[in-house]
Amino acid sequence: MLTKQEIHERFPDFEPELVREMAGVCQLRNFADGNLLMKTGQYIKSTMVILSGLVKVSREDEEGDEFFMYYIEPGQACALSMVCSNKQNISELTAKSVGDTEVITLPLDKMDEWMMKYKSWYYFVLGTYRRRFEELLTTIDHIAFRNMDERLVFYLKKNQDTLKTNILPFTHAEIATELNSSREVITRLMKKLADKGLVKLHRNSIEILDLDAL
Repeated sequence: MLTKQEIHERFPDFEPELVREMAGVCQLRNFADGNLLMKTGQYIKSTMVILSGLVKVSREDEEGDEFFMYYIEPGQACALSMVCSNKQNISELTAKSVGDTEVITLPLDKMDEWMMKYKSWYYFVLGTYRRRFEELLTTIDHIAFRNMDERLVFYLKKNQDTLKTNILPFTHAEIATELNSSREVITRLMKKLADKGLVKLHRNSIEILDLDAL
């Protein structure tokens, strides 16, 4: 459990009374790299706010293949769980930790109550919805209107910016899964980028050199 001071330091815009209530009901949880925070078909029993680390959200098909949707970063919340005001809602997304990740979980029955009582929470929730909606529009745009080579570059840049590193620890097979493509196609496109001097390919990682040159 976080103290009121710790919550205030992380969310300085929240009203003191909201901070007090959060401190009284939140649960602090820690996840190692690759841990499952939420899976498809699971009943959603609480909402979560990311304190540190990163959470990767994916959509899973009937065969168990995952398609990358977006990241939830520190200071952000899970929009899907926020819209579930009761415990009968089932998750349609999968969420996994990237690196050591720390989150707080909050009871679902507080979501609507706090929306009515606290303006700061109201705007926090609206900001969460807007951010996720904009990211989903970008994802849909790349799926519907862009070629795979453009989608690949967008994916690499997105991960470079979010993970804050030029070394992406991904294999071609993992990228193919998240872009709903084949390993052969991704390998061919990655080789083209490497031949242009934009990336450098390693055994289990990709080094970004200069994708901005595109």
